[in-house]
Amino acid sequence: MAFFLPRALLPTEASRVGDSPGQPMALPSDLLDWGLLLQEVTMAGLHELRFTEEKPLLRGQDTELENSDAFLSAVDTDWKEHDIETPYGLLHVVIRGSPKGNRPAILTYHDVGLNHKLCFNAFFNFEDMQEITKHFVVCHVDAPGQQAGASQFPQGYQFPSMEQLAAMVPSVIQHFGFKYVIGIGVGAGAYVLAKFALIFPDLVEGLVLMNIDPNGKGWIDWAATKLSGLTSTLPDTVLSHLFSQEELVNNTELVQSYRQQISNTVNQFNLQLFWNMYNSRRDLDINRPGTVPNAKTLRCPVMLVVGDNAPAEDGVVECNSKLDPTNTTFLKMADSGGLPQVTQPGKLTEAFKYFLQGMGYSKCQLRRDGSASKAEVGNSDPGDPGWGRGSIGACGVTEWRAGVHAECLTLEYLCEIVCAHIYSESCKFVPC
Repeated sequence: MAFFLPRALLPTEASRVGDSPGQPMALPSDLLDWGLLLQEVTMAGLHELRFTEEKPLLRGQDTELENSDAFLSAVDTDWKEHDIETPYGLLHVVIRGSPKGNRPAILTYHDVGLNHKLCFNAFFNFEDMQEITKHFVVCHVDAPGQQAGASQFPQGYQFPSMEQLAAMVPSVIQHFGFKYVIGIGVGAGAYVLAKFALIFPDLVEGLVLMNIDPNGKGWIDWAATKLSGLTSTLPDTVLSHLFSQEELVNNTELVQSYRQQISNTVNQFNLQLFWNMYNSRRDLDINRPGTVPNAKTLRCPVMLVVGDNAPAEDGVVECNSKLDPTNTTFLKMADSGGLPQVTQPGKLTEAFKYFLQGMGYSKCQLRRDGSASKAEVGNSDPGDPGWGRGSIGACGVTEWRAGVHAECLTLEYLCEIVCAHIYSESCKFVPC
């Protein structure tokens, strides 16, 4: 598993934390080595760090799917279904929970060929992911006509464009009264959420984009897609989008499970319309700031995710080159293939936890006076020991004092504490 460290701010004499300018505060001896390591990495800019783990980061992260129904069987209690009217037709949405104070909702959008269950059940049903999501309202969006049991669209129906799919999302946010969302999208869904964030940046606090391809199809790609449609069935064509050739050959059990589910669960006529529209998409109009005049890019924190054996790998790498490196984290997951949220839900959960902590959300908060507290800082419900926004990551830590509770001294907190001593700016050490 590869961990990437975002480019940090370089230290200056004026930004040191200490008794006087140019005199940094002495760090406790057990943090000194971490400080030297972090400073060395920071000075070198953007680096890829690889850690060999002797033990899994989370329980059960190496558990494989036991049967074809593993990603469909879910604890569906408390989920409520809604059909929401939008300017471009109805959207099927399932939601669990209700808005909690100023916390954002977690909103997902699936890939073409799938629906929210096929795409996200394995991930959101993972035990440690449930520990995170129980403190947020979770909203799964199904693209028009892609949910299980959807009625077939009539002949001549004009499926919404990718831009129109993005413009339908604000209706969901308005319907439920969300202030903003943290989006999780895969493939076509990642493209939709990225386009949504470009059009409505104030509604998005963060994005997790898996297998995103920011490029439209060229004439050669278009011709290849048309030819594939003539020689292969629609499920097989979609499978080549979801899985690499190596997975199609070697991982026959998983591929066969998805072939069966795509054929039987998703309406094939509706799927063909979505597939055609996705392959007609335009380039995602983004450029890294400073590369072109008036460059447009995603303003919120972004975590890009791709498997090391995924057909979307080149597209994700190119997307990374077009985003602002100061708020973008790139995660390339080993042994995960084209659907990391299905094959490696534990590792992805750990990465998502770090991503939330980098945005200032944490289950165990350190107050500015250095004391530990499980109560949320600034949350409307102080008694809820959940993922609230606190001083770490959001404001930085200005002092370190003895007596911090042992459960707070995890790797990420030690890194944040050390960084905060090196820099007065906010510290976001996110080893994803």
